[in-house]
Amino acid sequence: MKKIGWIFLLAIYAAPAAQAQTVTRVTDPVEWVNPLMGTDSKGSLSNGNTYPAIALPWGMNFWMPQTNTIGNGWAYQYSADKLRGFKQTHQPSPWINDYGQFAIMPVTGSLKFTQDDRASWYSHKAETAKPYYYSVYLADADVTTEITPTERAAQFRFTFPQTDSAFVVVDAFDRGSYIKIIPKENKIIGYTTRNSGGVPENFKNYFVLEFSKPFNVAHAWNGNRLAGDTLELQAGHVGAVVGFKTGKGEKVHVKVASSFISFEQAVLNLQREIGKDSFEATQQKAKAAWNKELGRILVEGGTADQVRTFYSCLYRVLLFPRKFYEYDAQNRIVHYSPYNGQVLPGYMFTDNGFWDTFRAVFPFFTLMYPELNSHIMEGLANTYKESGWLPEWASPGHRDCMIGSNSASIIADAYLKGIRGFDINTLYEAILKNSENEGPLSSVGRKGVKYYNELGYVPYDVNVNENAARTLEYAYDDFTIYKLATALGRPQAEIDRFAKRSQNYRHIFDPETKLMRGKNKDGRFQAPFNPFKWGDAFTEGNSWHYTWSVFHDVQGLADLMGGRAMFARMLDSVFVMPPVYDESYYRSVIHEIREMQISNMGQYAHGNQPIQHMVYLYNYAGQPWKAQYWLRQVMDKLYHAGPDGYCGDEDNGQTSAWYVFTAMGFYPVCPGTDQYVLGAPLFPKMTVTLESGKRFVVEAPGNSATNLYTQSVLLNGKPHTQNWISHQAIQQGGVMRVNMGAKPEKTRGTQPDAFPYSYSNAKK
Repeated sequence: MKKIGWIFLLAIYAAPAAQAQTVTRVTDPVEWVNPLMGTDSKGSLSNGNTYPAIALPWGMNFWMPQTNTIGNGWAYQYSADKLRGFKQTHQPSPWINDYGQFAIMPVTGSLKFTQDDRASWYSHKAETAKPYYYSVYLADADVTTEITPTERAAQFRFTFPQTDSAFVVVDAFDRGSYIKIIPKENKIIGYTTRNSGGVPENFKNYFVLEFSKPFNVAHAWNGNRLAGDTLELQAGHVGAVVGFKTGKGEKVHVKVASSFISFEQAVLNLQREIGKDSFEATQQKAKAAWNKELGRILVEGGTADQVRTFYSCLYRVLLFPRKFYEYDAQNRIVHYSPYNGQVLPGYMFTDNGFWDTFRAVFPFFTLMYPELNSHIMEGLANTYKESGWLPEWASPGHRDCMIGSNSASIIADAYLKGIRGFDINTLYEAILKNSENEGPLSSVGRKGVKYYNELGYVPYDVNVNENAARTLEYAYDDFTIYKLATALGRPQAEIDRFAKRSQNYRHIFDPETKLMRGKNKDGRFQAPFNPFKWGDAFTEGNSWHYTWSVFHDVQGLADLMGGRAMFARMLDSVFVMPPVYDESYYRSVIHEIREMQISNMGQYAHGNQPIQHMVYLYNYAGQPWKAQYWLRQVMDKLYHAGPDGYCGDEDNGQTSAWYVFTAMGFYPVCPGTDQYVLGAPLFPKMTVTLESGKRFVVEAPGNSATNLYTQSVLLNGKPHTQNWISHQAIQQGGVMRVNMGAKPEKTRGTQPDAFPYSYSNAKK
């Protein structure tokens, strides 16, 4: 293994950029958000794989401009030249794709309604994208389209030219849809059944549109043909087109809402959330909703790009999981169950992959939004009651994607940090079921669980893919169950069982390479072993990425490697090695590999989730200054508030939550403990308003591109020598003052009594 000195590392990487002008104080945070961050993406290379979500925080429906054809997961690509429509979307990721989607599009001149014929050239120069408002000029139609959202509805405003041939097309999409035009009411209703899986047979998204102008023309259409004698159709792919005469600059308004329950509920949603509000009134409410949430964290200082990047990331953190519930006529919370097709009381949330979001998104909600997280937990209990399983990847129902049973982590973390108001006993029952059973899909329950429980690991040679990664994630999840079982006063034998299983990571540690490695059923390590091989025993990464996935027992991992000094050298090696790879398992270079390769940070693959906590592990090695250095490098090099602003999949807020936490100066390396591991703040000052109304202020005077190292920390005026801060300390409010400097401070945080929690230390 190549050895390299810290001085040499600094010489390679530490050329600071010129200081840009700083932002004094943020007062209108939503105006700093760029919803186009991460939209310059494609299947072979992700710069975020995002789309501009015109929505409210956690809204049931999002809206987006659509550049690509129906069914293309990359529905909005920054490099595209044309727009095909404005789509109501529920898509959490291009890989999971969409459900319940339909589109609206204005056209002029000839009556064009198919997705290719109605497409119009547009330019980003004539596009305005904000979370609460979107506007674009459609050149071929000479129409400006504006959108402003609510949680379950939206308002459109079309500014037409003078013409006797102004039209609005409604496309209910293919794979089964319905449309009905009601001219006397200036209304169109319909439903779409289009989905990508995870729905019962009776799934429908019902929608209603109310126009401000009577129709001169009205046609239903089927496929590529207009219907000559009916305004109502149900078929594979139907839609509507209505038309009017317009004067120059005339504005036609459309109010639209939808429901997964019924047409009547869609109308109720429209009346409740928009009613008689003007476009401007809805826009102002939407902006206020975003500023309320974004304004919970206000920054001072920092460059304009840092501020833009921070709030653009925070916006992404506040989008998923989406609310999948509605309010009935008696104002009771109800939901259509994507698991059994019934309309039932209570909360439901969806569109989330816990493999990504257990790491930082849900800990962020636990810190900042305990009431919301309580509702999410109640939704998880409802999911278990309705399907028999916890939703490891839901969109809207169970989807067969990714690994682990990380629902245990988010449930345990919420409960252990004091969140209540949900049925913890039902959730614990669900967690126990996960720990002993495989589910109907490989992502539900625990695939390979019998081997794991009998041998202490999932073997490499028993036809269970990604077996080493499963072993590591199950062991961490068992740690969180052990902590939760202890808090709930469960039988000691049960507590001990999960405590023991939390150490199963040890079974696949290879002392020869000091890395995690697949192991056969007979106890021999898989051979030949290439630590640069992606996939196979691991999930979207290689052994150098997954070896660090011992969140709960970093000291135990360090001991296996030979102690702190070797552990630190292994961490160093991640950045020193060239970005070589073996893609043979996938039979092609997947985008995650390419994103690591081109980032020029060695084997560090920040564009995917398994390694994102790794930099913080220097705090467990007694070298916190290296964490401070590398964290700033990642923030500066791999994020910015532009269309190519991420270095891989954004993934339901996780890659954004990493940036938000890191900018705050700390990160939840191990959800299920009460500790956040310290890095170094990005801004000279940040004021965090907690749900209780208390404020936690992070001050870092002198912070700059060169002054990136922590010299000392004061917590409420007293020296704070630990490399972590507790959840309780933050919740109490106060001031954490981090004095920054241009040189590493190599005496602070170097001794074991300063290190964050590790299971091995706690058991001594």
